[in-house]
Amino acid sequence: MTRTPRTLLVTGAAVLALALSSCAADEVAGGTGTGTGESPSESTSAETVVVGGPNFTEASILQEMYVALLQDAGYETEVVSVDNRELYFDALSSGEIDVVPEYAATFAEFLNVQANGEGAPLIATNDPAATVAAAQPLAQAQGVELLEPAQAADQNAFAVTQTFADENGLTTLSDLAARGQAVALAAPPECAERPFCQPGLEGTYGLSISSLLPLGFSTPETKSAVQNGQAQLGLVATTDGTLDQFRLVILEDDKKLQLADNLVPAVSADVADDQVLTDKLNSLASVLTTEDLAILNGQVDSERLLPADVARNYLLDHDLIN
Repeated sequence: MTRTPRTLLVTGAAVLALALSSCAADEVAGGTGTGTGESPSESTSAETVVVGGPNFTEASILQEMYVALLQDAGYETEVVSVDNRELYFDALSSGEIDVVPEYAATFAEFLNVQANGEGAPLIATNDPAATVAAAQPLAQAQGVELLEPAQAADQNAFAVTQTFADENGLTTLSDLAARGQAVALAAPPECAERPFCQPGLEGTYGLSISSLLPLGFSTPETKSAVQNGQAQLGLVATTDGTLDQFRLVILEDDKKLQLADNLVPAVSADVADDQVLTDKLNSLASVLTTEDLAILNGQVDSERLLPADVARNYLLDHDLIN
């Protein structure tokens, strides 16, 4: 598992503002940044671009990608990992941190709650460009600019075994619902009440859930339950790099139930006008896919490669750095 659940398991906008927290990542290390976790004010200088964000596998990989891209353009860099969004957002807003990897829908709702309160209607949609556009004025009001969202989206998804999919001709959640048979779902217990989880499967897809196994979000227990047939369906992340180990495949969310949690760089106003910097970071947007990110997460979580090495090799392979 690369991170904790976010969008699917929220009630409206309020809980979307919950900070991301570490799930399985090692400390960022290896020569591309400080990796010390010291506060930005203690570790940076005017000539250094500070790359920050939470400390879990996927965020560490993205941070190291940003570092490698910026170093390729001639910038000095440091990495500062912070435990939660409230802390790193304040540092980003004040200019102590210059850039962090963010998730479009989650970040939009974090800003929405800050500006409009817990009961505010959602501004995030299933369209990444529209979601970023809706969030941009709220971000700018706090000294932050969102750049271009990547193709890659770390969203909540539902997986079945490859065998079950093959036997029933399943590629989408609509295909599963069309079978007309109830399925057991492995997911966190709160899935029963969350609009993008069980109620969404039932309301949007007409899928019948016979039982909910409270085994967590993209946990080994959830994936094992689907693998061994205790559940036919499991709640996982689209960028989970371990699904192949459990012989699981994700069914396409063909009716776009989930919000657009595409990866997007968030930069401080202090560097937002630096065209070289923003162009370099934006170069990743049209290249990085959800499938790519799942593979990279797997290389760190399963193969125990360093995030810095995985990030740099990917950028080299795609001619984004020299």
